Amino acid sequence: MDWEWATRTSGALSGRQRRQLTAELVAGLPRLVAGQIAMALGRRGNGRVDFAELKLPDSKLAKATEEEARECLSVHVLEHSYRSYFFGRALAAVDGTRYDDELAYVSCLLHDLHLEHPTPGRCFAVTGAERAVEFVTGAGATPEQAHTVGAAIAAHLTVGVADEVDDLGFVSAGASVDVFGARMSDLDPSWVEELLRRHPRHNFKQHVTQALTNEAAAMPDGRIRWLLRTGFRQVIRFAPFSE
Repeated sequence: MDWEWATRTSGALSGRQRRQLTAELVAGLPRLVAGQIAMALGRRGNGRVDFAELKLPDSKLAKATEEEARECLSVHVLEHSYRSYFFGRALAAVDGTRYDDELAYVSCLLHDLHLEHPTPGRCFAVTGAERAVEFVTGAGATPEQAHTVGAAIAAHLTVGVADEVDDLGFVSAGASVDVFGARMSDLDPSWVEELLRRHPRHNFKQHVTQALTNEAAAMPDGRIRWLLRTGFRQVIRFAPFSE
C-alpha cells in the first residue's frame, strides 16, 4: 500500500489488504492498551517540543504551504494539521528518529486537504496527496521532495505506518495522537496542555467523526470505511481530550 498503489487504485482495498490491515491492527493493540493503562495510572513520559526555542521551517515552500493551508482548510482541520506536526516532532524526539523537518511540516499542513471534501470512489488521502504533490511542485519542490510529501499523505491512514516516525510515518504518527490519543502516555501532560492552548481543538472529535462518516459513504472500499467498521468511532470518542 505504497504511493504507486495509492495512485493506481485510488485507495481501494483488496480482501488481502483488509486482512493485512487487520493483522497490523491486532499486533498494535497491546501497545495501545499499555498506553491507556499508563495514562490511567498517571504514568506519563516527557516527550515535548520547546516552543520558546522552536524555529518553524521558513523556506519559500514552507511559507507557501502555510498560506495554502490557511486558505483551503477549516479552522478545525487547520489546527489539527498544526497539532499533528507538533505531536510528530515530540514523538520523533522521544524515538530519536531522523526526518526532513521542512517536508514533515509541509506534509502535515497539507495532509487533510480533502478530508472535508470527499470524492466518490476515491480515498480522500490519495486525492489530497495528488493535490499536494501538484501544489508543492508548483511551489518549487523537487520531484523527490514532492514524492516524499505525496507518499506520506497517502499513507497516513494505513495502520502500522506510524510505528516509525520518519519521512513516511511522521504525518501518521502525529495525526494518530491528535485523532485517537495514540502514544499520549509518551508525552509531557503540561506540554500537551500548552499545545492545545496554542492550537485549540474546536470540538474536533465531533467534526472529524462526521467527516470520516462522509468519507466512508463516498469510498466504501477505502481504509476509512474499514477503520469505522473496526470501531474507530468509539476510539475517537474516548480519546483523552476534553472538548
